[in-house]
Amino acid sequence: MFCNTNNKPVSFEIGRDEGKIVVGHLLGIAIRKQKRGPMLELAHANVTMASGVEQDFRGKPGDRQITLLTREGWQAACDEITAELPWQARRANLYIAGLNLHKSAGRRLQIGQLQLLITRETDPCNRMQEVHNELFEALAKEWRGGVCCRVIQDGVIHVGDRVEMIDAP
Repeated sequence: MFCNTNNKPVSFEIGRDEGKIVVGHLLGIAIRKQKRGPMLELAHANVTMASGVEQDFRGKPGDRQITLLTREGWQAACDEITAELPWQARRANLYIAGLNLHKSAGRRLQIGQLQLLITRETDPCNRMQEVHNELFEALAKEWRGGVCCRVIQDGVIHVGDRVEMIDAP
């Protein structure tokens, strides 16, 4: 059980394999309106090829239009440095559970009508050292820092939505 942004319980199965579709769920959505600005959590968002997550500072078209972090990767990094940190400290747009994104470049994710192309690993930046002096190194392992994505089909997303890796091997 998790709580959504309205503190209402959300329950779901994590990481089910339905044939060639691997299923997870969207746990969080966040944007920042300016460089080095605070992360603002959203319950839902419009995501487009033109602007990424609506109102996000970094949403312009390109291979790093949206960043996505897994709960499993974030937790492994936090466990390694023995720290409890909020996922927003990573400064990713989307926070998901149940999918292994290690070496997933070239694969596609679907959240409702939204489709994302995973373009590459999200390399940790020096801002992570400001959060915790060992976080940069912990995130640099096994794609724990998440992935960068490009929007290939617009859609509206909501916390709790099903996330599918639609071309899983």
